[in-house]
Amino acid sequence: MQAYPSRIAWREALEIVAATAQARRLPLERLSLGRVDGRVLGQDLVAPMALPPFDNSRMDGFALRHADLSTDAPTRLRLVGEQFAGAGEGLSVGPGECARITTGAALPAGADTVVIKEAVILVEDGIRVPAGIALGADIRRAGEDVREGELVLRAGQVLTPARVSLAAALGVSDLAVARRPTVAVFTTGDELIEPGMPLLPGQIYDSNRDLLMGLLRAQGLEPVAWPRLPDDPARIELLLRDAASAFDVVITCGAVSAGEKDHLPGLLQQHGQIDFWKVRMKPGMPVLFGRMDQAVFLGLPGNPVSVLATFLMLSRPLLDGLQGRQDARPVVTAALRAPWRKTHARLEFLRGQLQYGEDATLGVLPNPADASHRLRGAAQSDALILLEEGEREYALGERVTVFPY
Repeated sequence: MQAYPSRIAWREALEIVAATAQARRLPLERLSLGRVDGRVLGQDLVAPMALPPFDNSRMDGFALRHADLSTDAPTRLRLVGEQFAGAGEGLSVGPGECARITTGAALPAGADTVVIKEAVILVEDGIRVPAGIALGADIRRAGEDVREGELVLRAGQVLTPARVSLAAALGVSDLAVARRPTVAVFTTGDELIEPGMPLLPGQIYDSNRDLLMGLLRAQGLEPVAWPRLPDDPARIELLLRDAASAFDVVITCGAVSAGEKDHLPGLLQQHGQIDFWKVRMKPGMPVLFGRMDQAVFLGLPGNPVSVLATFLMLSRPLLDGLQGRQDARPVVTAALRAPWRKTHARLEFLRGQLQYGEDATLGVLPNPADASHRLRGAAQSDALILLEEGEREYALGERVTVFPY
């Protein structure tokens, strides 16, 4: 008797995927800042120091004492030295004095204001400062950006260049990040041959391998393409069990439906565990999810647009969850640039092209090539349009949820 969910809703499938990822969260590793770009931060980062660490000048100019300035007339001050960015030399400013200063340089002792050099007039032994300079002008105060002990980066955030730069500015040389999942990729079918080879009757080129490998590399992963799975249950079992013993994730495409050559559901049930098979989504309904040995197993359908949709809407959340990613993927709402008639009950991820109107509002134009084998339509598009379960008419201008590729 069947002991796994089948024909479940996409959101229910997503919950099962998330729970599996949570239970199999990958361990952390410490890497130098030069190696963490795009990785998921594994531990909160608390600032070990303030930013800026000291009061410094925001502009090139002159540091002075605001108390020396006249409120209604120019003030002449004597130049006593120069303060450049770098190690301080113990320069101080007394009554009636000023010091030349460059951007980022620490304020000399006694100074509390900076006047930009374009605002002053140079005289024989100093400068003439106009009236109206505010107290504390053009000074960056210590800690105004980050206070010591403040939480600056949270576990689960993706380390963008700006976030890595912030860590570097705080003097942090390495960070704890989630290990990236190892992924084995299989395509299936005796009809598949390599691009560039001559086609015999009944053969097609294997486009799914390049699709999957590209999608995975776009996530910063280094997938391994395994030999193509033949339509032979014994050889499929041997290859899959070998990969499942060595990789975190095994992704296949094809052989998951109900045909005579669709061996993967039976093999996974026999040698692993099925968590669900078939999701009420279009394209991609036959998608298979479970576990085998140490690997999480994702069996995607064979049609290329189904591979794209099921990867983006199920496989990518799994990979994010394994790494503890908390940053949400982009999801937007957009106005339909054409009406659409949905004639089936399943939830659908329709391909579409994002567009900005003259009024800067975001729209999306559905691609009419909506069948799951129409790869050109997917290539011409850059987003998936979410159409909820149930038949209905979508009007021109109606707002829909959109997942950019």
